[in-house]
Amino acid sequence: MVFKTTGNKSEPVVLFFHAMGVTGESSMPVADKLAGKFYCIMPTSTVYCSGQRYCSKRDEVQQVVRFLEKQEIKEIELVVASSIGADLAMAFVTNAKIPVKHIFFDGGQFAQIGKVTRRIMVPFLYVAMKSLYWSNGKTLKKIMWCDDDKIKPYFIKAGKNLTYRNLRRQLTDSLEDKPFPKLPEELRKHTFWEFGSKEEHFKYRSAVMQTYIYGNFPVFEGFNHIQYQIRDPEGFARMLETIMETDRLPKLIFAI
Repeated sequence: MVFKTTGNKSEPVVLFFHAMGVTGESSMPVADKLAGKFYCIMPTSTVYCSGQRYCSKRDEVQQVVRFLEKQEIKEIELVVASSIGADLAMAFVTNAKIPVKHIFFDGGQFAQIGKVTRRIMVPFLYVAMKSLYWSNGKTLKKIMWCDDDKIKPYFIKAGKNLTYRNLRRQLTDSLEDKPFPKLPEELRKHTFWEFGSKEEHFKYRSAVMQTYIYGNFPVFEGFNHIQYQIRDPEGFARMLETIMETDRLPKLIFAI
């Protein structure tokens, strides 16, 4: 993995897990807005690191834990996970022994996909993500809802470093067709599963609501997949800050 940080290490820690097809630096626009009060850590999955070999989700979690230990971090104020980053974040929260106080899943990819289907997906996802590098981002609109210049560089960099073998290994143990991991009841009260009403991942909302009762399940009406954080990183950062301070969303006219 590659780790980027911003802010003062003495401040409360915010740990980001990025979406598929981008590097950890994709969270930097949000992290920069939090850096005055928080220490933000943005790992890039081994899948998108040049010259590195993805081994397993367990190994990814261990790499994050080792980094945190070297930084002498004993507690995480907030975990922020976008899209498929929710899969790795959930593995971290349920397996690492470092306490987490709050979690925010932004359009979490909570699909439970069979092994054969995941194997079939690999070549299609590989070509789609590599095309972003080959075309210098021109194919982004064909893959996502946007081709925003704010997010495009992170797709291009990730596509450049992506290898077929690493993607295949990642999907071997990601999005598995297994029951969702258990979360302590108290942590669920401080966890937010947010989906945009227009995004495809909205269909997972009912499943997580049934599994993680006592959680918070806001809907961003009219928003697409992780659109709020891409289009308005400052607003997104202020929302996260309010969650950490009050355990509630701020008043957002589009939040249901």
